[in-house]
Amino acid sequence: MFAFTADLIPLYAIYALLFAARGLNAAQISSLFVLWSATSFLLGIPSGAWADTVSRRGLLMLSGALLGAGFAVWIRYPSYLGFAAGFVLWGTSGALRSGTVEALIYDDLYARAAAAEYPRVMGCVRAAGESAALAGVLIAAPLYAWGGYALVAWSSVAIAVVHTVTAALLPSAPKSVSAAEVEDLEDGVAEREPDELGTQESHRMFESRAVESESIGYLATLRAGLREALRVRVIRRGVVLVALLNGITAFDEYFALLAGHAGAGPSVSAVLVGVTVAGALAGATLAGRTRGVSARVMAAVLAVAGVLFIAGALLAGAAAHHPGAMYVLTAVGFSAVGIAYGIDYNADVIASARSQDAIAGPARATVTSVSGLATEVIALLVFVFAAVAATWLSPPVMVALLGVPLLLAAGLLPTWMPRGRSVDERRGA
Repeated sequence: MFAFTADLIPLYAIYALLFAARGLNAAQISSLFVLWSATSFLLGIPSGAWADTVSRRGLLMLSGALLGAGFAVWIRYPSYLGFAAGFVLWGTSGALRSGTVEALIYDDLYARAAAAEYPRVMGCVRAAGESAALAGVLIAAPLYAWGGYALVAWSSVAIAVVHTVTAALLPSAPKSVSAAEVEDLEDGVAEREPDELGTQESHRMFESRAVESESIGYLATLRAGLREALRVRVIRRGVVLVALLNGITAFDEYFALLAGHAGAGPSVSAVLVGVTVAGALAGATLAGRTRGVSARVMAAVLAVAGVLFIAGALLAGAAAHHPGAMYVLTAVGFSAVGIAYGIDYNADVIASARSQDAIAGPARATVTSVSGLATEVIALLVFVFAAVAATWLSPPVMVALLGVPLLLAAGLLPTWMPRGRSVDERRGA
């Protein structure tokens, strides 16, 4: 519910139209997007370190409150400065959430001796977010028909309030130093008292060590997280791999453009884009079942995804030259793209889970935020490439080229994905 309400925002579908209706031109609207991205970019890592030193649940509640406040500012002050202030609040909200959610879920599962369930839970979280985004777009039209921009905006504020309430209901687990360090701690005690250490005592030791980690100051936590993310090879590679798998999904912004080029009308385009969303949902939902797949097998599947994506984009684009076969070509092409999208989503969830297992310091949220920052950089590169490539290339070829990073990720994955511990190892810890 927390993930679902975070993306169930009807305003997402029409806020650009709201800006234009209030007299903003394309350059002003673009500058707002830059301000939004810059806010998230600058605050991402500092907020991650904050999440490692204060209550993560409290930060997520603050994130929800800022999200609602940003939309409320848009309603109350519908001008360029008002929209800019709203985007700063929204960007801050996103920064507070980035890394915090993953760290909270992992530590809570670890405290329950259920870290093996992290891929399944995160798969459900990702699926909930994708489902909500689609639902939010669908309900925006009737809301606008009934009450215009005001109803859409106030509905978004109300959903943000519900999102904040769901954040208050999240667990507040003690921050683990890391799976690896806790395991080392328990192994050391087991060597001294192999027959006397029980499960209950083990959990008390875990909680004690976690409390000690919370006493680390903000700057020390920030340094520890940055040091681990940048200097420890297995973590650094995991951060880059996760960022690549997640950041390249920015290609979904161009699916509607591909459908339009193929000759599909708005309603058919919506259905075709929905096929890709269904693929992403399936890939995220199946993460719990594929969590034990070896890195080499996953790399092979990801390479197939790259081929499917490129072929699917070109096939859908061919419909522009064969209007009689438009429905068949676009259906097959977008189905291939949707399968590739789902495979990438699945690989992203698994790589993220194994990266969480590999973190071995007191700054889990900080390290995860570094990955989030790298994700934003890769997404920006995707947008820049698309903007430049669109000058010379047709939409199908441009979109097809956006599938090449899937092949790159497939090549990196066998050696760059952190090794996940077995279910028995995790349960033993």
